[in-house]
Amino acid sequence: MEALQLHPGPWVAAFALAFRAVHRLLQALPLPEGVERDAFRTWKWRNLSVSLVHSLLTGPWAVGCMLMRPEMMSNIYSSFTPLSYLLVCVSSGYFVQDTFDIMFMGHARGSWEFLLHHALVIWCFLYSLFRRRYVAGAVLALFVEVNSVTLHARLLLKLAGAQGSPLYAANKVANLFTYVAFRLSAQGYITWYIVQNFSWLDHAGYFLATILLMNAMILVYFYRLLRADFFRLAQNGGPRGGAKFITD
Repeated sequence: MEALQLHPGPWVAAFALAFRAVHRLLQALPLPEGVERDAFRTWKWRNLSVSLVHSLLTGPWAVGCMLMRPEMMSNIYSSFTPLSYLLVCVSSGYFVQDTFDIMFMGHARGSWEFLLHHALVIWCFLYSLFRRRYVAGAVLALFVEVNSVTLHARLLLKLAGAQGSPLYAANKVANLFTYVAFRLSAQGYITWYIVQNFSWLDHAGYFLATILLMNAMILVYFYRLLRADFFRLAQNGGPRGGAKFITD
């Protein structure tokens, strides 16, 4: 673990390759009939499948790290454990891999919001890894991956055409709960911590600007989620088709 902290860069690259290997392995799994006939939906399914694996791994891991070392919650600047440091390294590898997947598969223009999000996350995580500061903050930020499990499941169900299923109905309620409990609350706490300790935190201005931009994105996504899953039918009588529908 000491070698990991001394040279995190190669480890991030190794974990990026590991997630790419997961991507290749998942290609062997069968696709839903409506997905395999469309190239974009096929890519989106496989991309989301890797994202779901990342969320299933890192969400519970992040919560577990905080439960094992509760003082990290009150000191997100300098407190961390070897296991939490490894978590941030693993997750950084995923975001690097996903960024390259989006860009090299030719979906950068249509996925610019995801690329912006990934760029913000990567620079924050790499700063934490190389400076060994804000590691606990990165772990707390990864609480959002608990919500990402239901968020990715929601999009996979939409790709499979299962919006009318009981599973989708149950998932959308769970998704709303985890969005508030794990995504909005985690972002809110990090924002509060930086504002409260702004005068002495290293590079507090950069981190505050980053977190405020991410807050704005998260609130926009929350509005889209509510509109798509809870108000769309009342507004226009049904869901839409096309690539935009997949990302709603």
